[in-house]
Amino acid sequence: MIKTIIIDDEPLATEIVLEYLSEFEQIQVLAVCHDGFAGLKAIKEYDPDLIFLDVQMPKITGFEMLELLENPPAVIFTTAYDEYAMKAFDTHAIDYLLKPFSKDRFEKAMEKYLKTGERVVGVGQDVSKLELKGPSERIVLKDRNDIKIIPYTEIIYLEANDDYVNIHTVDGKFLKNKTMKFFENDLDAKLFVRVHRSYIVKITEITKIESYEKDSYIVKLRSGESIPVSKSGYPKLKKVLGV
Repeated sequence: MIKTIIIDDEPLATEIVLEYLSEFEQIQVLAVCHDGFAGLKAIKEYDPDLIFLDVQMPKITGFEMLELLENPPAVIFTTAYDEYAMKAFDTHAIDYLLKPFSKDRFEKAMEKYLKTGERVVGVGQDVSKLELKGPSERIVLKDRNDIKIIPYTEIIYLEANDDYVNIHTVDGKFLKNKTMKFFENDLDAKLFVRVHRSYIVKITEITKIESYEKDSYIVKLRSGESIPVSKSGYPKLKKVLGV
């Protein structure tokens, strides 16, 4: 049997998927979840082969949920938002069903999955580079065994750490598998500035700019920490501060 979980906050949508799946005898639906956190719990409990996943859901999005999984199952996205289609396929999703989808379209998606019959390799790596349409306002990450949601308003600065980024907040430091380039593009340029290849700083946390060595500077933060400013970062810093 093929173990399956449906994760969608719309009851009607889950009922339709259940109805269409009833004609596939090899499919066993183990759980129906209505938010990303419940989906995470069910995936860890049942270890499904395939999930049907909505994108926009309460608490965390489908993309954010996938990013928190170390070994994601195969995914068929079910969503009303066509603007996420390319991002979904970038995650190596089996298919992307745009609501309302027909029974015929659903069966074609299932045919694609049954031909491969395998988990999707590398989903987490690709999802970590994705973003939803429009500016983000939070970071979702794993903190030991917990899921933590960090509003961008709580960030003090970000620091590069090999293939990860250290998120320095009022509650401590957290590690996220994304690039500095991602955050530079995703953060509000009116609130954050990249002062160095390894540092992005919240503008309101800066208390002063000090000369360090010849043509070198550091910024002092409210927390008392000092952050280096590169030659390319200095003009950006002066511009956002209006000096």
